Amino acid sequence: MSLSIEPVEGIGEISPGDDFAGMLAAALGGLGPTDADIVVVTHKVVSKSEGAVVELADDGPDAHRRLVEDEAVRIVRRRGNLVIAETRHGFICANAGIDRSNAAPGTAVLLPEDPDRSARRLRDRLGAELGVRPAVVITDTFGRPWRRGLVDVAIGVAGMSPITDLRGTTDSFGRVLDVTEVNLADEVAAAADLVMGKATGICAALVRGVEFTAGPGSVRENVIRPAEEDLFR
Repeated sequence: MSLSIEPVEGIGEISPGDDFAGMLAAALGGLGPTDADIVVVTHKVVSKSEGAVVELADDGPDAHRRLVEDEAVRIVRRRGNLVIAETRHGFICANAGIDRSNAAPGTAVLLPEDPDRSARRLRDRLGAELGVRPAVVITDTFGRPWRRGLVDVAIGVAGMSPITDLRGTTDSFGRVLDVTEVNLADEVAAAADLVMGKATGICAALVRGVEFTAGPGSVRENVIRPAEEDLFR
């Protein structure tokens, strides 16, 4: 099996109300996407096009802190100006997912209201514009407990199961796997960031060669661990 990840170029800056789905379809057209591919998109362009951008009273920490607390349903930890919060989507992340990087001065970008729904809309539009329906993964950058460094993870998916369940299969020695579930959507998100970066202006990538289970997947339903299964709450 071979894997390829191609940056989707030519989209440019996105503003509230822009037809990002149409711009994405036009940029993808020359790459010849298929139903077996995965289109990976950073959440920021989705949020901007959907109008999930707010003006801050100022660029100081107090205005940012108030916005974080407004967006959070639970504050998990605080350390100085850093807040780890749970969002209404169920994500545990820094500053409730609010981002001021690559945002106009005096503004902040929020998470999409429903990232899974946003992914479904993008996939439907790609199908209408291009005649193919690749899976779609929307990403954001998260830190991880006990490890330094950020990685991109999936916050919304469409057209694929985000989890590959290997329970009941056997390893190379014939042992039955009892608990192994692979988060394929997160793996794809992290891999795609290798060609998108954080300051390159590339907001999407086309991933080819990944075997996935097609279907109506959901990060919220399939990835977020229920509280009763969470050892850290």
